[in-house]
Amino acid sequence: MGSDVLPYVYQVTKYDPADRDQHGHYTGSEPATSDHGPIEAAYLQAVAAFAADAGVDHLAIREPQVGGYVHFGLEPPVDGHGLDGLFPEGPAGFYDGALVSIEVGLELVRAMLRDNGAWCRLEVDGVFTVHVGWDQYLYVGSSRPCESALARTRSLGLFPERRDASPYDFAPDDPLQVQRPADADFWARLRWPVSAHRATFLEENHVYNGTRWHRLTSDTIEAVRSRLAPRARLAVWPDLLTDVDAAMAALADEDLVEVIWEDHDGRITSTVVDETQFEAVSSQIAGARAAGVLSLVVDERQPLCTAVLPDSDGVLRARWQTEATPSDRDWAFLKTLRRGQVVTGTVTSIADFGVTFVDIGGFTAMINIPELSWRPFGHPSDIVSVGQEITAQVLDVDMVRERVPLSLRALQEDPWPQVAQRIGEVVTGPVTKIVPFGVFVRIEDRADGFEGLVHASELEESPDEDIAVGDSLAVRILDVDLVRRRIVLSHKQVAAADAEEDRRP
Repeated sequence: MGSDVLPYVYQVTKYDPADRDQHGHYTGSEPATSDHGPIEAAYLQAVAAFAADAGVDHLAIREPQVGGYVHFGLEPPVDGHGLDGLFPEGPAGFYDGALVSIEVGLELVRAMLRDNGAWCRLEVDGVFTVHVGWDQYLYVGSSRPCESALARTRSLGLFPERRDASPYDFAPDDPLQVQRPADADFWARLRWPVSAHRATFLEENHVYNGTRWHRLTSDTIEAVRSRLAPRARLAVWPDLLTDVDAAMAALADEDLVEVIWEDHDGRITSTVVDETQFEAVSSQIAGARAAGVLSLVVDERQPLCTAVLPDSDGVLRARWQTEATPSDRDWAFLKTLRRGQVVTGTVTSIADFGVTFVDIGGFTAMINIPELSWRPFGHPSDIVSVGQEITAQVLDVDMVRERVPLSLRALQEDPWPQVAQRIGEVVTGPVTKIVPFGVFVRIEDRADGFEGLVHASELEESPDEDIAVGDSLAVRILDVDLVRRRIVLSHKQVAAADAEEDRRP
């Protein structure tokens, strides 16, 4: 997810390297803020020169940010975070992936040099980058050496120095995390909790307008999806509590929380409050239809699942990560599985309805009864036991329902073709079951031996009068249906052959 380091990276500053002590600390008189004048203009001209040398005329906004609850800058904050007038659609145009002209890009650099409360990376993938750091340190990366731009930068009174990389290159919080995209599978998966709960809440986090909340129902999910901001980060939450008093009871135990409520007109509002504001917000939402309280502590803030919107072509290019939930980790694990893959796991439980559950790397897969063995058995516990380590084959990977059926028998040799070779053979075996239309006889001398049906028409005796379970019966194998896994037997043919043998002199 991180961007590749370009071969030519330059640190551009107004700080003369000669004015540094033995530890590299700047000891000169240049302030760490913009002069809003010729030095700031020199920075912008230097960026324009590098862009011209690199042959780029547009830049992509990456990982944009705006000032939040606290202002850390050395300069006073300004309305609009320095973004006013830069985008035809207003500040909403300041989103990840938005393409801007060099002229708009330079104005964004100006806003960052002035620390107006907006920040972003400006990049052309694999070609060019502009990063503005603390104290007016500027980093320009290029796929070309840009000798002309270097000379121009020096002539402007700035000091370019070669670096191995920009300290502001993107680096994911967790390089091993596979980010879940809000793709077709995600929305299909989302319809399950929406249908089950009748309503679910979607948290949309994007840059300029912060967080927006949407109520999802089966009727509104597509409309909400169409209105989401590009590359937005999404979190899916259970429905709010209609018992507003119960929801507000959580306020007594929290210091800083986000309160969400829905009024009777369907408008959803959220606000971050601390203990000094609990009484006021409780009064404000007293008449709400539903409400909820979310902790701002990451470990305690557990949505059902999260995702990031891909681009219109379905490719996930947004590089930021959401905080992975158990469902997200399951999704990431499922992405590593393929049909036919052999996996090892531990049996965790056997359900009353016969399905066996198996832990495969932290995800619970299942084995349906027919997939435990080719041979007959009475109960799954005859084949596996809780705590047993098994090896099985993946039959399917259902990304929508997040299910993985496994098969033990797929890794075993199918004995049925060998049974089919015994057609015409006469065997003697015990009667295992009596049914109205005949009896079943085991044709192999083993506890899990295959059984075949002797239809009533193929019996010499009546099955419910003269034959008991456990009786030995000689039968001929008439047919083996490999598709339906059925064996057809005849006792009458064996008896007739024996009688014919007895009649011979």
